[in-house]
Formats: sequence, C-alpha cells, structure tokens
Amino acid sequence: MLSAEYLVVHGATCLALPSRMGQKMKVAELTGSEIIWTCYDDQGKKWFEAEIDLMGFDVIRSTDDKMSKYLRKVFKACCNNNSEFLSHWKKYKVDHYLEFPRDWGLGSSSTLIRNMALWADVNPYHLYFDVEQGSGYDVACAGSEGPILYTLGDGVIDLEEVEFAPGFSDKLYFLVLGQKADSAEAVKSIKNKTPDKNLIRKASDLTAKLLQINSQTGFDAWVEEHENLISSYTGLKKIKESLFPDFLGSIKSLGAWGGDLALVSSSKSPEETAAYFQSKGFPQLVAYNKLIL
Repeated sequence: MLSAEYLVVHGATCLALPSRMGQKMKVAELTGSEIIWTCYDDQGKKWFEAEIDLMGFDVIRSTDDKMSKYLRKVFKACCNNNSEFLSHWKKYKVDHYLEFPRDWGLGSSSTLIRNMALWADVNPYHLYFDVEQGSGYDVACAGSEGPILYTLGDGVIDLEEVEFAPGFSDKLYFLVLGQKADSAEAVKSIKNKTPDKNLIRKASDLTAKLLQINSQTGFDAWVEEHENLISSYTGLKKIKESLFPDFLGSIKSLGAWGGDLALVSSSKSPEETAAYFQSKGFPQLVAYNKLIL
C-alpha cells in the first residue's frame, strides 16, 4: 500500500498494510445450472447482479457488462486451475458483501480473487496472474492478518511478516479522493517502461528505511523522498503538488498513483485537518487506526 504498484511489478519490495475491512462471500447450492451473483454495498444496498450460465459461462443477464465480463474471466480461470470446480452442475447463489464504501477503493477486485480462490480451491496468486497484470500485493493483503513486505521476483513471490505500528498513527489519515482510477490500466500503460536496477534498489531500500522510522517528522521526510522517486520514474505529478500545495504536512499517493485514496500525515488536530480538506472539496477523511489492522 505504501509503495507504487509500478515498481512492485518490476521487483521492488513494498510494505503492504491489510485493512480491517474487506468483502465477504456467501455461496449456496440450489437446483439448476447457473450462477446467480449479487453484490451489496456496506449499507446492504444491491449494486450489481448477474446471472451466468454454467455451460460456457455466458452472461444471461447483468446490470453491468464490464463487471460481468470480468466475472466470466475469473470463473474460466478458476476452472482452468481446477478442472473439478463447478463440475457437478448445480445452481449457485453467490452473495458478496462489501464492508467499506465502494468509493474508498480498498481492492474489491483483489478480495474477490482471494474469495474465489478459496471457493475453487486454487492458488490465489495463480488465479490473480491469470486475470490481472499487476504485482499481486493487494491479494497478499487480502489474506494477511498484519503488515507484510511483498516482493515479486522472476516468478517468485516473497512475503515477510513485519512490525509496523507507528507511534504517531493518530496523526495519519486516509483521504478519499473519489477519482476512481483503474490500477490495471495504469500498470499496463507503464509496464514496458522497465526501471533500471538502481531505481528498484532505491525503492526497496526506502521500504526498509520506513520500518526504522519512529517519528512523524522522519515519516514526512520519507514520504517526500518516496514521492520524488516515483514521480521521477513515471513522470506523474505528486498529489500534494497537484492538489494540495499549501498543505502543512505530507501526502502519499498509493497503489498505482490512482485516484481512490491518499495517505495523509498531519500534525494539526483531526478537526483542523478535516476542515482543510473539506475546504478543498474532499470531505471524507478516515483515521488510519480505523482502517488498518
């Protein structure tokens, strides 16, 4: 979460922080030969529904063509990884329940992959790389119970459980930007722009450095250093520079520097910090300790 997806794809090590909130899936077997798929938001409101035929995973009906095509792709990948999956020709009613608002962008696709892998009894990373082009670190988050270091090598994933409990966590927040970005498309657009080994080493060294930081001022300096590194590689503007140049604190772009969430460090009171972002048109500020395990 604290490093850019772009560099993790190419082998850099990142610190991944699992959320307290996720996505639950319930599966019921009925009589028939189709899959009834329904998704509910954190308020219990239905936001997606589809009916998929088991014969060829054809979509019979759907409230969102893009989502149903993605589901079809996931089901096919599950069967390719486990030929016994869905081989008994039963009807399945599958309900998904988000535990966070949809616009928070907490990796709903990665938790879907993790849940589907458990149901199909397949390796979640094999399933992920069959349908996505990213690093897979968010799938690792979906199955972790605490902070981890994640490295994607040449066909090898390295996971290491670590301690990360900053004493200034009450000064950290997640800012909901509400500018939905497609991480898969972002990574695809830059995947052929291979960073040199020195850049990968610097990114990994910064991750190691982060685990040694015990002050907010040190963390703010780290954010600036990491943002500069990613910006120099991608050519993208830092979020603080583009949206909040007068903010007295640090702001970290997350994931593929998309528009879902940003990490904020502020020495001001929660009320003053929230008021600043509200004045800029961003009213949703979530406390770090509310979101992170």
